[in-house]
Amino acid sequence: MIEIAIDGTAASGKGTLGKKLSDKYSFPYLDTGMLYRKVAHELIKNNKVNTTGLEKTSCHYAMILNLKELKNKNLRTEDVSKLASKIATFQNLRKILNNKQKEFNNSNKKKFGGCILDGRDIGTTILPNADFKFFITASLEVRAKRRLLEKNISFLHENDEKCMLQTFMNNMKERDRLDSNRKISPLVPAKDAYVIDTTSINSEELLSQVVDIIERKK
Repeated sequence: MIEIAIDGTAASGKGTLGKKLSDKYSFPYLDTGMLYRKVAHELIKNNKVNTTGLEKTSCHYAMILNLKELKNKNLRTEDVSKLASKIATFQNLRKILNNKQKEFNNSNKKKFGGCILDGRDIGTTILPNADFKFFITASLEVRAKRRLLEKNISFLHENDEKCMLQTFMNNMKERDRLDSNRKISPLVPAKDAYVIDTTSINSEELLSQVVDIIERKK
């Protein structure tokens, strides 16, 4: 049975890598960051963001979270993203969602012979003994450009596009700073992780590198 742990910076290509590896090896794939986004979305939807006891309320939504409800497009808005980063510092919330991630891994690994988890502290906390650990990163500008392309906005003037790109860069820089400096599960690669920079390579080239590492070690 094979465990594959993927971590890295936002828009570095780790999610696409996880999906492509899932297709290639027929292993279930879980974007664990979506669990925090789902909780954040529920908080916003139910007007619970500015109430007292935010951690307790977050834990409530985490307990009843259904992993089959993580494909909602509304989970990827900027407001949800910012709140998800904030609540991800709640230790009790992390315990609940960490357990859900481990349950997903254990049940699917036995059923399919392998599992792929992508997200924060996968290689250090969730799957510390994973067979393969990858930490994916890229330059700030390239990651921001990828986010802009994802928006698929074709009517922007050049100046508007530059302004939006700068906004994405500023947001990502702040998110990197918060994620890297937080006390609980900071953004750092596991000591035994393969660190791959995707600044100058596309998703297919990344997949090729990772598959080569997996096949050689297998």
